[in-house]
Amino acid sequence: MATAVFAVDGGGAARRARAAAGCAGGAETVPDLGGGGGRGRDDAAGCGKRTVYLMECVPLWGCTATRGRGGEMEDACAAVPRFADVPVRMLAGRRELEGLELDFDASALRLPAHLFGVYDGHGGSEVSNYCQDRIHVLLREILSAEIGSRDLGEVDVKEQWEKAFGDCFQRVDDEVSGRASRPMLANGLGGFRFQPVAADNVGSTAVVAVVCSSHVITANCGDSRVVLCRGKEPIVLSVDHKPDRKDERARIEAAGGKVIDWNGYRVSGILAMSRSIGDRYLKPFLTPRPEITVLPRAKDDDCLILASDGLWDVMSNEEACKVARRQILMWYKNNDAPHPGENDGPTMNPAAQAAADCLVRIALTKGSEDNITVIVVDLKPRKKLKGKS
Repeated sequence: MATAVFAVDGGGAARRARAAAGCAGGAETVPDLGGGGGRGRDDAAGCGKRTVYLMECVPLWGCTATRGRGGEMEDACAAVPRFADVPVRMLAGRRELEGLELDFDASALRLPAHLFGVYDGHGGSEVSNYCQDRIHVLLREILSAEIGSRDLGEVDVKEQWEKAFGDCFQRVDDEVSGRASRPMLANGLGGFRFQPVAADNVGSTAVVAVVCSSHVITANCGDSRVVLCRGKEPIVLSVDHKPDRKDERARIEAAGGKVIDWNGYRVSGILAMSRSIGDRYLKPFLTPRPEITVLPRAKDDDCLILASDGLWDVMSNEEACKVARRQILMWYKNNDAPHPGENDGPTMNPAAQAAADCLVRIALTKGSEDNITVIVVDLKPRKKLKGKS
């Protein structure tokens, strides 16, 4: 099994978000993601307005990992519900917020956000494990610093996330390589030291999704992948960083490197991906800079799949979405159990877990020869099972 981080805030972020909205006594609204059909439980202080920015987002997920036919488990993953409070100004422009016509300053809202990450190591597991422990911590710190340092109202939403994730991934890469100090514990005492995490030929991919009530924000560095299942159609939220990708080859060659076809296209004939964290022996041809996607959520979003290439090498985006969607629906059909509601808190979810398990089993059956790690996040608000009270 891959090592994993599972951490819970306990609901503090959600309460702070509602307090920032001016909702007296913890009152909250329950709008749907499509912007209609929601009814506020309490209309105090204008909280009866229908908007996804006042909706509680409860993360439900399942995670499965296996060494598969690989000799060593080098994958790692993280699920960190309510890891940070994201200001709504990083999700919507001033004009959009003014269009909500709320009875309070919507720009003061902060939304509880939830982070999921898959890290596929190579050359060893040290860097992937470090990413698992460190990326969500640094991203939280960066978001807090950005919130307090400047007015974000007139800045492009995607540019804000590109800077936040770019700074985060670069800092982790610097710590991994020993160019920046990293937190260390020695003899029971904490401190910071300049010391590489691993040998110079060890690295990791990183694909991260931040989920809140209104948006899904993804950052990708390497050839792991995240796909959104919207209705019956897959929406690919990351593009694999392969050396033969036209823009990636141009970047590598401009830096003085070469892309060589040696049992597949590789940087310097060695590494089959063009971006990663670590791998300092291939700098500057490799970069830790991630590509960012900011996508508004929609009413028919079913689930989110994050996985290492052990899955995607043998399964298409369409097939993976079909399997995950079917498994979640089958679980609720076959089990007499209610779906968690807003007040139940973040949790691992048996339906999403069944979907992740099934995807891994199919990948093994199809002959995947790599480590396989899959996270499935159920995005559908299923308050009641069909046909049951």
